[in-house]
Amino acid sequence: LLFITEKLLSPSSPCRVSLRKGKSLRQSLKEHGLLEQYLKNNPYNLASKYFPALASTVSSEPLENYLDVEYYGTISIGTPAQDFTVLFDTGSSNLWVPSVYCSSEACTNHNLFNPSDSSTFVSTDENVSIEYGTGSMTGILGYDTVVVEDITISKQIFGLSETEPGDFFYYTPFDGILGLAFPSISSSGATPVFDNMMSEDLVSQDLFSVYLSNDDESGSFVLFGGIDDSYTSAGISWIPLSAETYWEITMDSVSMNDEVVACSSSCQAIIDTGTSLLAGPASAIDSILDSLGSDSSGEISCDSASSLPDIIFTLNGNAFSVPASGYVIESDGSCSLGLESVDVDDLWILGDVFIHEYYVIFDRANDRVGLSSLS
Repeated sequence: LLFITEKLLSPSSPCRVSLRKGKSLRQSLKEHGLLEQYLKNNPYNLASKYFPALASTVSSEPLENYLDVEYYGTISIGTPAQDFTVLFDTGSSNLWVPSVYCSSEACTNHNLFNPSDSSTFVSTDENVSIEYGTGSMTGILGYDTVVVEDITISKQIFGLSETEPGDFFYYTPFDGILGLAFPSISSSGATPVFDNMMSEDLVSQDLFSVYLSNDDESGSFVLFGGIDDSYTSAGISWIPLSAETYWEITMDSVSMNDEVVACSSSCQAIIDTGTSLLAGPASAIDSILDSLGSDSSGEISCDSASSLPDIIFTLNGNAFSVPASGYVIESDGSCSLGLESVDVDDLWILGDVFIHEYYVIFDRANDRVGLSSLS
């Protein structure tokens, strides 16, 4: 659901899309008694989201990454408008939503786009297919008016799903996905939403920024075309991108207690709103879990959480810390560490556990990411 907190007069002014922190897929599966069996039946390799070539040997794009993600906003498509809850994902580039053409069970409890009800819809003969950890999403591409808060894009290409196999999407609290990464990784060459915002001069600056609140109900947002100065009082540290694919940067090291514990000779990191946890090479994660007093399950005593050290990520010569209060996740009276493995050497994914600690600016004009501490 979208809670509108601000109306802006000019379409080229910064556009704030409020995000609601809702129930995660993990919680939904657990409530239905399906979590244990789901995880057993759907093993995945987080790395395949970023390296599709791995799909031949492991599950391709593992949307299990979204198992704990809880931040969603609402957009509309068509004339008159049809509303959809979407995940704003900096780790992918396509916009797609379920459609009336969809024959999968996952489409029975989500909003469906009906092109016949839109006077501005333009069909194509192009297909889109995106592989996921539990199957695949297939569909067709079309063009229509897309409205993101106060920004109206008249001819945005997007996917209309026809199949969404498996039970994953059935339980997701969002309808579709709005990718905010670069066009170079967009399936079927579809132009991403933010690229059209930039090319049509719909944003005053070619950047967007993200704030993820720890508040259970409200406060989080994506701000298209601007920086909210009230979140940058600590100053902004800029890190240049190392690739125009995902929001990928070079990381200098990972340390705890003034000791480097991983990435000692630099490595690559991706800042991804579509991944909930902190992810790194299996050997590094296992070592960190062990030093924090946990086994491979990540479970830990809640009583010991307050004594755990910060995890320090050094980026472009500057230290960015995630305290124990940020990486220890408490649920139903038990605690676990927000860390997981990615099966690619020297690759780290800085997901929502990291993003919670910083106001993050994704700057397309200068190919860089800006971080401002919120503590």
